[in-house]
Amino acid sequence: MVYFEKSQPAPDCLAIEKAKASGDYKCADVLEKIKNDFKNKCYICENKEPLSINIEHFIPHKGDKDLKFDWNNLFWSCSHCNNIKLDNFVNILNCTDSTHNVDKKLRYFMNPFPCEKVIIEAMEQTPKILETKELLNAVYNGTTKLKTIESANLRNKLLEEISDFQKWLCEYYKATTQSVKDYSQLKIIEHLSRGANFSAFKRWIILDNQMRKDDFEQFFD
Repeated sequence: MVYFEKSQPAPDCLAIEKAKASGDYKCADVLEKIKNDFKNKCYICENKEPLSINIEHFIPHKGDKDLKFDWNNLFWSCSHCNNIKLDNFVNILNCTDSTHNVDKKLRYFMNPFPCEKVIIEAMEQTPKILETKELLNAVYNGTTKLKTIESANLRNKLLEEISDFQKWLCEYYKATTQSVKDYSQLKIIEHLSRGANFSAFKRWIILDNQMRKDDFEQFFD
């Protein structure tokens, strides 16, 4: 997870739909605005441009109309993550709340080789952080047989991204000309953007090494 700022105010169509007997919180302006807010990434797994999209209720509404149509409670999620989260994880970090500091409360790691599992480490032992860690472990490593297959597919995409990111890091540090160094730096900065695929993992590759941290933490947006 990385921090996303939720735009304000809520789309007008949300209040209109809420006033209806059978209104739909997934109205057109909601879809467009929430897609932009979350950079078209699932807020849980960070897979960009997911093929299956859900408008997820961060706090399960359980029929509560206020929660169901609350703009601040609507998040952009893939079906894989939404089906794991459901009502099973209700006390997790909120990536739209800057005070939760989601970028630094959990460490993300996967060895850059096939068939490796994801490792999520809690940087503090609080209930909210620990439950978020449990959710992310389920998302990236699987629970049921079907979800384990889905998670393996997700990790394959993650592996491709990490491998590409490492390629540019190597190009940057072994560059013998300034032009190569400058171009590599631009590619690394793209990978570190909040809108990039799996940017939390890439940022921890930077944070885990003092030299890389000194060179690139300044580019975390």
